[in-house]
Amino acid sequence: MQQQEQQAIGALQSLDASHHLHPFTDTLQLAGRGTRIISHADGVYVWDIHGNKLLDAMAGLWCVNVGYGRDSIADAVAAQLKTLPFYNNFFQCTHEPAIRLAAKIASLAPVHMNRVFFTGSGSEANDTNLRMVRRYWDLKGKPGKKTIISRKNAYHGSTVAGASLGGMGFMHQQGDLPIPGIVHIDQPYWFAEGRELSAQDFGIKAARALEAKILELGEDKVAAFIAEPFQGAGGVIIPPDSYWDEIKRILSKYDILFILDEVISGFGRTGNWFAATTYNLTPDLITIAKGMTSGYIPMGGVIVSDRVADVLVNEGGEFAHGFTYSGHPAAAAAALENIRILEEERLVDKVREDTGPYLQARLRELCEHPLVGEVRGLGMVGAIELVADKDSGARLPADMGAGMLCREACIEVGLVMRAVGDTMIISPPLCISRAEIDELILKASQALSLTFAKIAAR
Repeated sequence: MQQQEQQAIGALQSLDASHHLHPFTDTLQLAGRGTRIISHADGVYVWDIHGNKLLDAMAGLWCVNVGYGRDSIADAVAAQLKTLPFYNNFFQCTHEPAIRLAAKIASLAPVHMNRVFFTGSGSEANDTNLRMVRRYWDLKGKPGKKTIISRKNAYHGSTVAGASLGGMGFMHQQGDLPIPGIVHIDQPYWFAEGRELSAQDFGIKAARALEAKILELGEDKVAAFIAEPFQGAGGVIIPPDSYWDEIKRILSKYDILFILDEVISGFGRTGNWFAATTYNLTPDLITIAKGMTSGYIPMGGVIVSDRVADVLVNEGGEFAHGFTYSGHPAAAAAALENIRILEEERLVDKVREDTGPYLQARLRELCEHPLVGEVRGLGMVGAIELVADKDSGARLPADMGAGMLCREACIEVGLVMRAVGDTMIISPPLCISRAEIDELILKASQALSLTFAKIAAR
């Protein structure tokens, strides 16, 4: 690279360090290392400004389901911007893209869910859920039902309500969270927290924590239970098979609402349009975002069951909640074209029948590596646990930073994986081919070996 180009890159990094506060980032540390500037992308690959090609096994941030470089989405957005770049959905108004998108999502959702409330993100959608469930119980004449039960280590966004609904302690420490009326129960993380039991026994035990909490608080005080089908940002924690069956039993016994956060899992990632189908769940509210537009334009929403919508619509009058950009016409146009691609290319079916099973089989080959204690996954997500001892699952010393070492090693070999502590996670675009999955596994294996060598050297 020529000196002039290097100087231009350095200038950009300096501007970034001086003016750009990054999300979930130690800004001082980042400034010392310099940001990695991503310049362009195509298919399942991204390139940085130095020309390095990286297989993006995180689909951006769990969201680029149809892959990068889809001109038809850009064209749909451009056409909408030329026709109606913006109008709100307040004050008796709407527009065709929002109407058609709501109807399309309802046609893909579980049959008992037929309305959609649009937001700008998944965080905003979970804020909406909190408002909506409390409004529902007020209208039902049960204003005491305010408390929402969530899970430790869950992620439901980073707004005040979203971070409170989530169960991540390091987020709660910043801002006196959670807000009142939100409590957390144990997560179904068998590998880290339940290996003294069989996976199935642990799944039942973890599920029964919900019933215990309902009884502790009083059913008359509990409004809802919120959960991800699998805990994404917590480390791709796939519950044991027994977990959701027991949760369903408990939910059917008590009069509370069920919020299923499908910001990550929705729009095909588990091999069905929604993981509610994968796990045979009947939620009252489904949180959506990310894969709805494949990240091309920000958008989120809540799919609302008939049970909840009928009360809000027929008994509630005005629901005093919303956002300027709820159902933004350009975002809705992007979502409609994204869904068309998913349908036309049968990407959801391919994840269920072909590439998903292939990815999961290839991932499990990494179990043979001396650094790997467990590999787990479902559809187009996976997790690799880095350990000091394969038999006991004992972790490496925390100050070793094995996960971060592995993340750096991934970049060295041309791969993007994410580290959650010492758990490496992936969530590739749904359009990934078998050949690209082979490349992903090869590079993951190379990164693991580099990491192993770095740990041994220390």
